[in-house]
Amino acid sequence: MRDRESDGRPGIPSGASPQGNGLLDLNLLRTFLAVYRAGAFTAGARVLGLSQPTVTTQIRSLETQLGRELFERLPRGVAPTPFADELAARVLEPLDALGPIGGGALLGEGEAEPVHLAGPAEYITHCVMPTLAPLVDKGVRLRIAFGLTDDLLDGLRAGRHDLVMSTLRPRGRALASVPLADEEFVLVAAPSWADRIGSRLATEGPAALHAVPLVSYAEDLPIVRRYWRHVFGRRLTCRPTVTIPDLRAVREAVVGGAGFSVLPRYLCADDLASGALVLLNDPDDPPINTGFLVQRPGASTNPHVTLVRDHLLRSARDD
Repeated sequence: MRDRESDGRPGIPSGASPQGNGLLDLNLLRTFLAVYRAGAFTAGARVLGLSQPTVTTQIRSLETQLGRELFERLPRGVAPTPFADELAARVLEPLDALGPIGGGALLGEGEAEPVHLAGPAEYITHCVMPTLAPLVDKGVRLRIAFGLTDDLLDGLRAGRHDLVMSTLRPRGRALASVPLADEEFVLVAAPSWADRIGSRLATEGPAALHAVPLVSYAEDLPIVRRYWRHVFGRRLTCRPTVTIPDLRAVREAVVGGAGFSVLPRYLCADDLASGALVLLNDPDDPPINTGFLVQRPGASTNPHVTLVRDHLLRSARDD
């Protein structure tokens, strides 16, 4: 582990040799942190609302003051040096506590920028959008994007999103996350298939489903494999008969009698209540996945980002 002892100057890792009085410009540190989190000068400039040449100049100025290289320039983006990792660890919390420094003006008089919110299409469609109507009525503008968690988190680091609904907790300290809601996964089929399976699942275990078509949203069956491991304690051996890259379409196919699947309960709760789908198994300990609301640490220059974040957290607690 690298030595992180202070040399007596706040925010400066040991071994640094700043020129002048040893105090670093907070704006330069803020620029450094934006580039560090985004992984590129251009993406960091977009986060700060600055031009890319300005950000490049500020990083070079900071490197000159410290007498150390902070980033290795790559064909695409930059990679932090070990010294930059150490500096980020020292200044991240103090700078985030100070909030945005200089810049981030709002669009128009009293008009905030749109809030860029991203996450899984199914969850945002069914669980998030119905709760945001009151904010839209108050003048909040939204830009919604769908995608896979890893891609969305990369977009958050690059400044393309303000908030991301993530199916996993991001690693490291570059992003701040808070648990939002738990989703339960259920094994379901249409009544016609449930009648044919009958009580065989209880006596034969998952082998009872080998002759039933499996509908999944991906060829590698991540949700179904997790259910098999968690509930049945064994490896999934069957292959999907139908794959559709949208859980809403998977649900429609299963309701239509295409086979069985594992779905989030929130997505099929109405179908289970109406009888359009049947719960094939009801374990005492069903698989649960925790979703997280993720953003870059620190106060946003857009007050509506905080408004949306707090509203989503409140709504999740009230459910």
